[in-house]
Amino acid sequence: MKRISKILICSFAVLALPAATADILIRGATVHSMTSKGTLENTDVLVRKGNIYRMGKRLSVSGPDHVVIDAEGRPLTPGLFAGMTSIGLTEVSAVDESVDNALESIEISPMRPEFDVTSAYNPHSSLVPVTRIEGHSFTLLSASPSSSLFGGQGRMAALDGAYDALFGQPVLFINIGGSAAGVAGGSRAGLWMLLQQAMDEASRAPEDNVSPLLTGRGRATLARFADAGTVVFSVHRASDILQVIRHAEKFGVKAVISGGAEAWMVAETLAKADVPVLLNPLQNLPSSFDALGSRLDNAAILHAAGVTIAFSGAGSHNARKLRQMAGNAVTHGLPHDAALAALTRNPAEIFGVEDHQGSIEKGRPANLVLWSADPLEVTTLAERVVINGIDIPMTSRQTQLRDRYTPEQPSMPRAYIKP
Repeated sequence: MKRISKILICSFAVLALPAATADILIRGATVHSMTSKGTLENTDVLVRKGNIYRMGKRLSVSGPDHVVIDAEGRPLTPGLFAGMTSIGLTEVSAVDESVDNALESIEISPMRPEFDVTSAYNPHSSLVPVTRIEGHSFTLLSASPSSSLFGGQGRMAALDGAYDALFGQPVLFINIGGSAAGVAGGSRAGLWMLLQQAMDEASRAPEDNVSPLLTGRGRATLARFADAGTVVFSVHRASDILQVIRHAEKFGVKAVISGGAEAWMVAETLAKADVPVLLNPLQNLPSSFDALGSRLDNAAILHAAGVTIAFSGAGSHNARKLRQMAGNAVTHGLPHDAALAALTRNPAEIFGVEDHQGSIEKGRPANLVLWSADPLEVTTLAERVVINGIDIPMTSRQTQLRDRYTPEQPSMPRAYIKP
C-alpha cells in the first residue's frame, strides 16, 4: 500500500507546475509559425512572463532566472490540439464515478442543453500529463449525448494542469444521425422535429397545454446559442450534413461538423456556407450506414474545396496519436502545412481562441513544442513542451511507472527487476 501511495503522490506532484516566471530562450529552431510569416529557419524565440516576447536571430537573455534551449534546427510548432475529448472528465471509462462527460436520463426533462461538463473538470487527471508530453497543449472538452439529442456544453481547456485552465466561449454539442434516432422515436426525421420544437421554445415559452422539452434554464441556454453561438453537430451522412447547414442558417448558430465521414460529397456546399469539419483522417471503412462513403482522402478533398478542417477522433486516452493520424492524411493527398494547420491554427480559429493557441507570434501566449524531427512522423518525439509560458516537466504517470519497473533501476527490490 505504501508503494502504491507513493506512486499516486508522485503522479499528482507532476501537475504542481511552476509559475511562468523564468525567461525561456529557444535558440536556432525551424519555427512553424502558422501565421502569414510561414516557416522561419534558424530562428530564436524568447518567452517572457508567459508570452512570446521576441522572435529573431541571435537573441540574448540575461539575469539569473532563465532557461536556454538549443534547438539546432529542429522543428518548433505551436502546441497541438488534442481534439474533442473528455480529458479531465474521464479517468477510467469502465468506472462510473470517474466519468463526468455525459448526463443520463433524469425525470425533469430528457433534454438538458444547460448541462455543462466544465464544472466537473479535474486538472489533476492522469490523462493531462500523458497527453501534453506528447505535444498537445489544448483540447475541447465535449459533452457526450447519452439519452438526449443534446449532449450539453463544453469549452476549451489548456493542458497546463491549472484550475483556471478553461478558456474561450461555451460550445454546444448536438447528436444528429442514425445513432441518435433512438431518442426521437427511431427516426432521424424525429430528431429534426424535436430540435425545431426546442428552438421554438427557446424563442418563446410553450403554452400551458403543451408538454415542454426544455426547462426555463434550457430555453435560456438555447436562446444564447441562437445568437451566433457555436454548435458542434455530430453527423456523418452527406444528406444529414446538408440538413445541418440549412438548420444552422435558420437557427442563427455557427455550425461545426464533427465526424463528417461523407463530408467530401458536399465539400463545395460546406465551403460556401463556411462550415468547418472536425474529422478522423483514418475513417475509411463503412462502420455504419451513415458512413458508407468513408474514404482516406476525405481531408484532402475538403481542403482542396476550401473547407476549414481540424483533426479529432483519437479519443481521450489516445489523443497523442492524433498527429500520427494527421500524417496519414498527408500520405493521402493533404499538404503537409495544411495537416499541421489542422492540428494548430485551424481548431483555434474554428472555436475563436486564436489569441490563446494555434500560432507562434509576438505577444501571444507561449504554447510551443520542440520536436526531434517532423512532428507528423510516427517515430518523432516531443522533446520540450511549453504551455502558457511554463516549461512542462516531461513526466507522467506512465513514464513514472516505466521508470519504476525497468531493470535500469538497480535500487529497486529484486522482485521488480525483469530477468
